[in-house]
Amino acid sequence: MAHVILGLLLLRPASLYDLVKHFEASVSLFYSASSGSIRRALETLLTGGLIEVADVTPGARGRKTYRVTDAGRADFRAWLTGPVTGPDAEAAVLPRLFFLGLLEPDERAAVLPRLTARVEQDVARLEALEQQLAVQEVPDELGEVFAFQRATLDYGLASGRFARDWFRRYGREHDTGTP
Repeated sequence: MAHVILGLLLLRPASLYDLVKHFEASVSLFYSASSGSIRRALETLLTGGLIEVADVTPGARGRKTYRVTDAGRADFRAWLTGPVTGPDAEAAVLPRLFFLGLLEPDERAAVLPRLTARVEQDVARLEALEQQLAVQEVPDELGEVFAFQRATLDYGLASGRFARDWFRRYGREHDTGTP
């Protein structure tokens, strides 16, 4: 979440309220967060020197507007151009794709193939599981349970293959060297 917040703040300085609205309007397509979790992430970023308070609006609430520091810019860039890690491909690649326009075109050309490779790895993992299940014997009493588990895997494969094909096509269309 910290990198998503940094990316949003790189687009323009924002208050907690503004960030919550940005999450709801755009980032929620791939990442959801409560205002409490955004607040905690802001505090961590502030403590770590990755953001700073740019302005405090006078009044009872003292609305704070945050902006990214040079250290925050460097951290964000390292995340965006670094290894594509995360619990699953969607959580790992979509935030990076969303903010890819913040990089220079030559830097984008290096990142997009790594995003594609991450999606391909997840699909390969699911395909290996599919092969294992194809030869697995299922007791009769678990047949219906297995059928729904298999349907879940089929959904994951279809979704992953769509994402893989989409990233490959996008990479070709944008001449990034992606196969």
